Amino acid sequence: MPDNLTITKKVHFASAKRGRRRIKSGPKPVQRVFNGRVPRVSRLMALTIKFDDLLRSGAVRDQAELAELGHVSRARVTQIINLLYLAPDIQEELLFLSRVTSGRDPVTEREVRAIATEVDWGRQRRMWQALRTEWARLP
Repeated sequence: MPDNLTITKKVHFASAKRGRRRIKSGPKPVQRVFNGRVPRVSRLMALTIKFDDLLRSGAVRDQAELAELGHVSRARVTQIINLLYLAPDIQEELLFLSRVTSGRDPVTEREVRAIATEVDWGRQRRMWQALRTEWARLP
């Protein structure tokens, strides 16, 4: 066997237990890079659904316990939970809003909260459409 044998292989280091590093063979895994950020109202809609799940499953007793766990007021939890009163298609649109790459979010939670106070889903949809038309005109 020759003494000058060289083997070339790509490796990368991964984190292991207790801050140690370990060698992993093969190329470094590709990580998806997302441009922009998820709009705040989308994150709040997801949180609303999670809160509802926690309440229904009995993981938390009531909204007061949610407020205590989240270090927010009971009134704030109520505001967030009230997003459940939105028509299902509006909730879905909120969850899948485009990422914001610069500037302010196109829609605010306060605007959506005003829509959620409307009981009639048909009227909610018209209000939502008007709001969407308004953002389309923004620069």
